[in-house]
Amino acid sequence: MEIKLRPYHFSDVDEFMELACNDQVIRTSKLRYYISREDALDSLKEVAIPHSWYKAIWVEEIPIGFVIIMPRSGDDRCRADVGYALAAEYWGHGITTRAVKMAISEGLKEFPDVVRFQGLVELENKASQKVLDKAGFLKECVLRKYSFNKGETRDMVMYSLLSSDFMP
Repeated sequence: MEIKLRPYHFSDVDEFMELACNDQVIRTSKLRYYISREDALDSLKEVAIPHSWYKAIWVEEIPIGFVIIMPRSGDDRCRADVGYALAAEYWGHGITTRAVKMAISEGLKEFPDVVRFQGLVELENKASQKVLDKAGFLKECVLRKYSFNKGETRDMVMYSLLSSDFMP
């Protein structure tokens, strides 16, 4: 199965909305429900499209998820946060792991100051932890009551991957 990463386009709105309105997908992610197509279009316009590294994961010419790299600036420019989501019907096929590895590989070229990629995953989200494990990330710690999501404070697991340890 061929995987491509590419910037989002307005024409991806229906697939984007479907992803963000799936209870399984958003349960342990920061994604939110979109109440209308216009709401999803606004999010694409204001967040995904202008962001330099918010890429759609494409399989068979269909956007089925995304991966995002958020490099820090100033004294923190040595690190970047990594996030991702995938449509539930594609889970369990290694797609997200491959997409994260592709993103890191491209991110290393685009962001030469970044030496640490890090991902935060909710403690209960074992599948997402597995993605980062398989992509070569190291589990560092559990951050108790670290993030507020869907109305409650959540424990998060911190993962990191150093540029010197990356193997595509």
